[in-house]
Amino acid sequence: MLAQKLNNLIRQNLKTYTMILALALIWLFFGYMTDWIFFSSRNMSNLFRQMTIVSFLSIGMVMVIVTGNIDLSVGSVVGLVSAITAYLQAVLLPPLLESIMPGADILARGLASTAITIVIGLLVGVIIGIWQGWVVAYLGVPAFIVTLGGMLIFRGGVLGVTQGKTIVPIEDSFRLIAQGYLPNKVGWLLGIATVIIIFLLILKNRKLRKEYGFTLPPLYTDLLRASSYSGLVILFVAVMNSYRGIPNPVLLMAVVALIFTYITNNTKLGRHAYALGGNMEATRLSGINIRRNVFTIFVLMGLLCGVSGIVLTGYVAAGTTGGGVNYELEAIAACVIGGTSLMGGEGKIFGAIVGSLIMASLLNGMSVMNMPIFWQFIIRGIVLILAVYVDVLSKKKKA
Repeated sequence: MLAQKLNNLIRQNLKTYTMILALALIWLFFGYMTDWIFFSSRNMSNLFRQMTIVSFLSIGMVMVIVTGNIDLSVGSVVGLVSAITAYLQAVLLPPLLESIMPGADILARGLASTAITIVIGLLVGVIIGIWQGWVVAYLGVPAFIVTLGGMLIFRGGVLGVTQGKTIVPIEDSFRLIAQGYLPNKVGWLLGIATVIIIFLLILKNRKLRKEYGFTLPPLYTDLLRASSYSGLVILFVAVMNSYRGIPNPVLLMAVVALIFTYITNNTKLGRHAYALGGNMEATRLSGINIRRNVFTIFVLMGLLCGVSGIVLTGYVAAGTTGGGVNYELEAIAACVIGGTSLMGGEGKIFGAIVGSLIMASLLNGMSVMNMPIFWQFIIRGIVLILAVYVDVLSKKKKA
């Protein structure tokens, strides 16, 4: 009886367990090949921070792909937002704020510059999302063509803003967005709070299932699941704190992932997105406003590009001509590896995060091994092809 229940649980979450197993094997391989340097707290901290920039994009890309669309412009949008925010920080705002705030000290002007830059960076991403979403949803131009053209337009914008040069310097307060760390005590408090929330949510879910008459799994299985998640949270906090603390962008990524997980699972927009990707005609006939949903999702994608561009600027502490190059491919690959179907209608935010971690782990591990750069591209390409092949096989089995 117990074996049957475990078998059913594994079948229901096969993709999730496969991803986690693949990630564990990748980590063990790189750990062994690098004399376990890969597992050092410093490298783990760098790994999680490196994955955040693409993770923001993969979170939004899940929703785009679920609707049966694609966005090839996200890398160029990130590069443009990064170039604009760097230009604001290094060129435009310092003399402007000095004239507006003559009596303020350097710290106050720096904080004002950072706040203004963040708002403008997010607005740039949203405006781009509005424009592309409008063309796709209301003018009926295929998303592939719109975003392919956008990729070229915004890449040109990057070159125009930077004039082929690296833009520096960046305010210290702005760099903290991507380079700062939470104090150890704050990290532990967040970890403990997360553990409490995990247990409360699982117990609440059991209560709701009981109220609606659904079959309840044994209590010990839910407690074991909660304990497993809690153990991972505590281990993560311990590893991060053993270096310098939880990186700020990792915390930001976790918050964004939770918000978009709620959107996809608990809102009309999320449910309609999956319905749209599953069967567009049936969704239209059911009275759902397809255009509005597609438009909204592209606006959210633009917003996340703005977040990613801001974090990128803080991470490299500059605006560069190569900012965001190939990020669209990394984001799509993370989604596909994480179980998002390119046919639409299927995909999860958690899967995209794990996919981003897998892609970042491959890049980080190969870099620690000092593997030639051309092999790094080849191996990541092979992994992407294998992920799509697995998706095709699962579709055939379901059919």
